Amino acid sequence: MRLSESAAIAELQRLLAALPQLPGHIWLGYSGGADSEYLAYILGLFATQFPQWRARIHLLHVHHGLSPHADLWAQHCCDSAQKAALECRVLRIQLQLGSRVSVEAEARRARYQALATQMASGDVLLTAHHQDDQLETVLLALKRGQGPKGLAAMGSCQQFAEHCWQLRPLLHVSRAQILSRVSALALSYVHDESNDNIRYDRNFLRRDIVPKLKMRWPELPVTVSRSAALCAEQQQLLDEVTQEKLSPLVQTCPFTGVSMLAIAGLRQLPVRWQRQLLRAFIEQQNLPLPSMVQLDEALQQLLHSDDDAKVHLQFAELELRRAYDYIYAMTELPALPLSTPLTVEQQQALLQGHLDLPLTAPWHSLSGKLTDTGPRVALAALAAPLMLSYGLPGSLKCQPHYRSKARELKKIWQEARVPYWLRPRLPALAAADGAVLAIAGLFVDKQALAPAQQPGITLELS
Repeated sequence: MRLSESAAIAELQRLLAALPQLPGHIWLGYSGGADSEYLAYILGLFATQFPQWRARIHLLHVHHGLSPHADLWAQHCCDSAQKAALECRVLRIQLQLGSRVSVEAEARRARYQALATQMASGDVLLTAHHQDDQLETVLLALKRGQGPKGLAAMGSCQQFAEHCWQLRPLLHVSRAQILSRVSALALSYVHDESNDNIRYDRNFLRRDIVPKLKMRWPELPVTVSRSAALCAEQQQLLDEVTQEKLSPLVQTCPFTGVSMLAIAGLRQLPVRWQRQLLRAFIEQQNLPLPSMVQLDEALQQLLHSDDDAKVHLQFAELELRRAYDYIYAMTELPALPLSTPLTVEQQQALLQGHLDLPLTAPWHSLSGKLTDTGPRVALAALAAPLMLSYGLPGSLKCQPHYRSKARELKKIWQEARVPYWLRPRLPALAAADGAVLAIAGLFVDKQALAPAQQPGITLELS
């Protein structure tokens, strides 16, 4: 793509027109560096040419606080935006750094997270990535041993966050072309001194490796971009086939509503498809993927341990568990809730069928609703002081409404196929003497069951 302001505007228009619907707002990730400065200039021209967009274009500068010059950069961005008659917002963030945390990776994560908080469903994020960035991204993917998805690198149009889009209108032009236009237009821009630090992998490639590669093969950024596009196309085809194979194996947990992956169906497939489907299942839960070695270790334990084994694997922020022939992908659960008595106000709300209590993960809330159908707690049973109990002992005997005799709770858990990590977390409504009236989402004890035709309270988890 030959770079000119008219060509850049045309590419932006093309990308916007290709979206399912026009966005409500356009947001630019605006560092103030040469690339984003040029794209901000393009947006100013775009708003002049199409004035109906001006109020819906916003420049977002993320202030990491890592450089002593950060305040000056933020001011530069605000001043440049004012000249272009565009809104600029400065987002100040605090990085979560530690001894084993990459500053580069954490800054990127926090930056995109901050940008996403400003956007509504259907909005568009513009970034000034160019052809040389694409080459660096592919080289980094090779260094990390990534497959087609990693080698596909960046697309001109990709989904961002949950319901937004990220567009890269400069992806097919080189950094040299951008710098040439910036110089010709006499645009001022900031220089981030951290870009000179070759301790960071991308800077090392940019300063020491890519120039030598381009000197030997001047067309390398173009051909690598072509390879990335081919990898993206192949990955899209693979994703389609993967979804066809994965869908029949995914069911919904009746207790939490989360997805779970059927082990029996996975076992019947070749190992290469077991890997692919487990990866896809983890990605569906928006969780980070383990390494290839970790994935193989996980498959070995998840598929080949004894059926009654409590498999629990942890890889950084990802946890894989197995229970009753299903695999679950999740993050670490919070500490076990403490048993607490209901206040007078909460008990009154329960009697009226209006109780709504917040819960810790994996649920959001517990609701008590008044109804005259289905198994429900008799109103008379709710007169005494009540409490929400957790971590009930497996030896405790209860008589669910669907059983003719009382049985130990551990046997009831097993009959209902309640995953072992959920058992101590299911809230139980209990009397002051410890007698269980009901366990939310599971049963009402027969001693507290409302007679036919009489109203009562159901406990619902969401």
